[in-house]
Amino acid sequence: MIGMNLKYFRKKEGLSQEELAEKIEVSRQSVAKWESGETLPDIIKCRELANLFGTTIDNLINYSFEEEKLVENETDGKFVFGIVKVGERGQVVIPKHAREVFKINPGDKLVVLGDTKQGGIALAKIPGLESSFK
Repeated sequence: MIGMNLKYFRKKEGLSQEELAEKIEVSRQSVAKWESGETLPDIIKCRELANLFGTTIDNLINYSFEEEKLVENETDGKFVFGIVKVGERGQVVIPKHAREVFKINPGDKLVVLGDTKQGGIALAKIPGLESSFK
């Protein structure tokens, strides 16, 4: 959790890994390892990071975007469900709130869409899709 949160807060502040590393006096490689989950910052660095990002150590370590169910404008059907991490084999866990809103169940098939010009990728649940791909 801390790796994803650190990356989120760093990008929110518009900092590169190197810029963040300079601010808290560590190497860029340390920041990269923290963000990837390979290693963890010590408690002193956690305090410095939390202060830098204007949050608490608890939020830095435990904050869950999924639990917050980030919603930009639910009334017009537009949501921000949070941040997910792609696993080694390309697995992505769809946040629980997204699965609930779109009624996605284990075994459902989704279409993966992409737009290289926009740099985006999306999943779509299309009614009747299951019968098309048996």
